[in-house]
Amino acid sequence: MVDLGTGDGRFVYQSARANPNRFYIGIDANADPLRKLSEKAFRRPERGGTPNLMFVQAAAEALPAELDGLADEVHVHFPWGSLLRGVALPDPAMLAGIRRICAPDGVLEVIVGIDPARDQREFDRLGLPALTADTLAARVRPVYDSAGFRWLGDGLLPRDDWAKLECAWARRLGSGERRAVCYFVVAADDREHPANSPNCS
Repeated sequence: MVDLGTGDGRFVYQSARANPNRFYIGIDANADPLRKLSEKAFRRPERGGTPNLMFVQAAAEALPAELDGLADEVHVHFPWGSLLRGVALPDPAMLAGIRRICAPDGVLEVIVGIDPARDQREFDRLGLPALTADTLAARVRPVYDSAGFRWLGDGLLPRDDWAKLECAWARRLGSGERRAVCYFVVAADDREHPANSPNCS
């Protein structure tokens, strides 16, 4: 499993601890927030070590070729900046790179948290559309289809599930937030597939 834009690495670290028989990779262009957890991962398991976890410093636009075809799951949780633009605009070149690291039928999950007041300036700066049912159907999904992904579903993530994501951004979301947390899930697929109607609103 690959956590792209892993941030502080908490999500992928906790996942690796909970599933010792699977291998996990956290990828981020900024290595500084990962220093503590990457050091902890090298300890003995009884001291928090995770031999089934690796952190990689890399940009989403230039994923290492060594990962080609290996990821049965790719998670992008609360992206920002160029990563947000790449998965939500979306950018065909970035999607091609993510598709390249996916195993056959590998699943890509994208979770985006939007506050219409606080985040509008960033959305305007990046040229992003609002992630409504209409824009997913008309502007987002066709680009994923062209990049070799099959649309599996989308929706709004219930507030009770936010904390389960084990990442710094999810922990900062307070009960008073007006933020809508929207997700969509696709699978790597080279075959032709029928269109399905997205239901995120």
